[in-house]
Amino acid sequence: MEAELRDKPSFTNLRLQLSPGDSVIAEADAMAYMSSTIRMNTKWNGGVIQSLLKRFLGGESMFVNQFSTDTGGELVITQPYPGDMTCLELKGNSMYLQPGAFVACEPGVKLGIGWAGLRMLIGGEGLFRLKVSGHGRVWFGAYGGIFEREISDEYIVDTGHLVAYEPSIGVKVGMAGGIFSSFFSGEGLVTRVKGPGRIYLQSRSFDGLAAWTNAHL
Repeated sequence: MEAELRDKPSFTNLRLQLSPGDSVIAEADAMAYMSSTIRMNTKWNGGVIQSLLKRFLGGESMFVNQFSTDTGGELVITQPYPGDMTCLELKGNSMYLQPGAFVACEPGVKLGIGWAGLRMLIGGEGLFRLKVSGHGRVWFGAYGGIFEREISDEYIVDTGHLVAYEPSIGVKVGMAGGIFSSFFSGEGLVTRVKGPGRIYLQSRSFDGLAAWTNAHL
């Protein structure tokens, strides 16, 4: 299966050229267009109970779509907001994705959920996070550009900018500084990530967009 990320970084979409027998799993409502030779099968996102947990506690869709073909064809997948996408190839390892980041994966990748903690809920990140593991490629997206960082110590990230991170990364939510600075600097709460490990960040946040929009209404 050939994969190409097009129109980067502002309006990235994923073009897949499927060979006979290939299949790919994508987020619900992610398909932009496809060849008539490709079949789409909708299924639960990891079973009924796990799908409900992903939807109501993790912010993910209850269903995913599996695309397959016997003769080959073209499939284009998008995300609902403007921004970048990136590809991660799993080789038996795993990665945590923030709610809404998952776009598509190969069949060898398992989609699960992991406990994020009450502090992450307070920070607006949700109680659970999506865990991708196994073997195969995973495509995930972000609002804005995507930056990858390899960290060995503590790193401070504004809430809403963390997209993905390895299980070795410790994540805590706290105030940006003292009480006065946290509330009057505009930063409020921040996410403190501690390595070693790899993290992915997005250059924009939905909270920032909402605040800007509300100020101009």
